[in-house]
Amino acid sequence: IFKSYVLIQCETAAQQEFAEELQKREHFLVEREQLLFRHETALSKMKGVEEEVLTRFQIMKEQHVAEVAHLTEVLKDKNKESKRLRSSFDALKELNDNLKKQLNEVSEENKKMEIQAKRVQARLDNLQRKYEFMTIQRLKGNSHAVHEMKSLRQEKVPVSKTYKVPLNAQVYELLTVFMDWISDYHLSKLKSEESGMDGEKLLFKFASQRNDIQEKCIKLLPVMTEQLQWMPFVNAKLHEPFVKFIYWSLRQLEAGTLHLFPTCTLSNLGAFKGALSNPFHNSTPSSTLQPRPIPFFKKESCPISFQNTIFYLPQINKADYLAQAFDSLCLDLKTDEGKILFLEYQAVPVILNHLRISSKGLLSNVIDSLLQMTVESKSLQPFLEACSNTLFFRTCSVLLRTPKLDLQILEKLSIILQKLSKIKSNKKFFELFTIHLMLQEIQRTTHPEHAFLCINLNSTLFNLGLTKCNSLASNSSH
Repeated sequence: IFKSYVLIQCETAAQQEFAEELQKREHFLVEREQLLFRHETALSKMKGVEEEVLTRFQIMKEQHVAEVAHLTEVLKDKNKESKRLRSSFDALKELNDNLKKQLNEVSEENKKMEIQAKRVQARLDNLQRKYEFMTIQRLKGNSHAVHEMKSLRQEKVPVSKTYKVPLNAQVYELLTVFMDWISDYHLSKLKSEESGMDGEKLLFKFASQRNDIQEKCIKLLPVMTEQLQWMPFVNAKLHEPFVKFIYWSLRQLEAGTLHLFPTCTLSNLGAFKGALSNPFHNSTPSSTLQPRPIPFFKKESCPISFQNTIFYLPQINKADYLAQAFDSLCLDLKTDEGKILFLEYQAVPVILNHLRISSKGLLSNVIDSLLQMTVESKSLQPFLEACSNTLFFRTCSVLLRTPKLDLQILEKLSIILQKLSKIKSNKKFFELFTIHLMLQEIQRTTHPEHAFLCINLNSTLFNLGLTKCNSLASNSSH
């Protein structure tokens, strides 16, 4: 039994070992089977990739063939163009060589012609000498003829002419009389701003005459300005007609209908550059007879000082010069003579050109010059009539529309408007440019502490007949 048991155990152990070996083989076979499945899957994928690679390769091959064909065509075109350029270059080179040959031939011919011209010139000189000698021999007894021949010879030699200053006082006096006459009776008759139907007919009637005057002014102004440089050597009393003539000529050009120049101011006429100088620059004394500028704004005589100031106001652009000019003008306007000259020279449009808000620093000086004219005198009424036009009221309207206008300027302007409102015919100008409405608005917004301004505004509105209407309207509203 024990032996049987041992045999059974041995057999059982052998069977267990065999079972374990079978299990290991089974596990190995399963792994091999899985590996085979993987290989099979990989092979199937590789077959798909191979087909895709072949397809892409075929596409790339076709693209390459097409690109090669395109580049071949482009290369053929480039070769054709290169051949064409080469042939053109050869033709141009041949043409250039021909032109060089022609140039050399022409140069040689030109040299021959120059040599021939020199020979002809020498022969001509010999013939001229021979002719002069024969003429002198023929007219040997006539000394006058010999003198004429010498003068003819001298005419061939250019002589430098020296400019001499005309110092004949009688000639200048005669010219000044003519200039005063022309200035007073022709040039000072400017076109009026308030021309009605009759004025238009009159302007049309004398249009040709006015154009002739302007053309003559344009011709005379450069000559007059050149003479003005030499005026310091002449009597100082003769300066005024010269400057007066130039002033009225420029006013004619500014108010004229002929637009022969872009602008008709002295600074834009190139011929007058020599006469223009710094009006506040002292000229240095010189012993030599050379043109020097007339000193401006430094004359003791009121007419000369006023004339120079009003003459240069349209031409000056610098603010400091303008301020000094208006100061000089205000000093002149304090005298009755200055006021008369202001009206005589019709200076209101000249002053109004500077009455704009763009020059705030000069605004007070400009209004001061107008304010001097409103002082009670014989010139007050003519001045108010000179201001009774659309130009003045349009300028005032633009000035009043300026926001935050300085109180002092507003007070000075209200004085002028108050005096103008006394003229009944000016009511249409107040209404045309709505100045009365602006004055009413200023009156409404002005603080009662500014009594002077309020009084002027009330007086102006009363003269226009608006204060009573406003009071009635306010009473009816209450």
